Amino acid sequence: MHTPHLIHTVTGPLPAAAVRGPALAHEHLVLDLDRRGDGGAVLDPEVHGPAVTAELAALREEFGLGLVIELTCRGMGRDPRALARISRDAQVAVVAATGWYYEPFHTPELAGAGVGQLAGTLVREIDGGLGSTGVRPGVLGEVGSHGDVPSEPESRALRAAARAAVATGLSVATHAQLGRGGLAQLELLTAEGLAPHRISVGHQDLLDDPAVHKELAASGAYVAFDTVGKESYQSDDVRLRLLLALLEAGYADRVLLSCDISRHGYLEREGGQGYGHLFRSFLPRARAAGVDDALVDLITRRNPLRFLTGASVEEI
Repeated sequence: MHTPHLIHTVTGPLPAAAVRGPALAHEHLVLDLDRRGDGGAVLDPEVHGPAVTAELAALREEFGLGLVIELTCRGMGRDPRALARISRDAQVAVVAATGWYYEPFHTPELAGAGVGQLAGTLVREIDGGLGSTGVRPGVLGEVGSHGDVPSEPESRALRAAARAAVATGLSVATHAQLGRGGLAQLELLTAEGLAPHRISVGHQDLLDDPAVHKELAASGAYVAFDTVGKESYQSDDVRLRLLLALLEAGYADRVLLSCDISRHGYLEREGGQGYGHLFRSFLPRARAAGVDDALVDLITRRNPLRFLTGASVEEI
């Protein structure tokens, strides 16, 4: 009998087949990246949690939102108990993460630690849960680098994530700052034995370079257009053009989409585009450009489930 592809969510294991609606492949529901002291890059569970929960519940009602891949990792203000509460209250499955973000946010434990030691830390969290919460991560991410080549500490963090992924059967989602360095990330991760189809290279919608996107997709990796709606970084016009180019090149089964809500000012309650921008604004434009319902389902539901589980197109 075929074992169902299981996803580790913040409320326990979930068969991939149980997720009937779309997923958001790269989001933050709880976060603290405040380095300026202005409190902007924060999603405080006590202050902003109710608004986050309400948005997810509304998206479940309106669009059938079934899953959120939440990529807040070590040093980013991760709060597994808050994620479990939001997931239960919104009735939307949430996958928590482990790993290390890019170098400005590295925690002291990275200093002088070898790749094996770091991988051991991640494997312990994956197998034993986050702290005393019992919440198990279902993905490694967002493991980060900046520039065209990862720094030495970023290389160690990426290699450790790859080793932990190979050891535990999870996948790795990266943070490629402003879309740069994705090919270098892919090379580092695969050199540790991680299959490309267990890798999602992040923020590629911020890189206006279709050739890079095609090279990543041709390798078998997922190409994440995951900052949809962040017009201050890139216009959705450019994002749509890049997406259509990748689809036309035959790589629909390699695309992931999300909004990467990473500041409370992006929440609808505060006048921002919200988690629903993908469904309310971007996907209707993609449909108008010829993307049909089957393609939308592939990109927004089947691809994220396949990324998390390692399943093939035929299986999900």
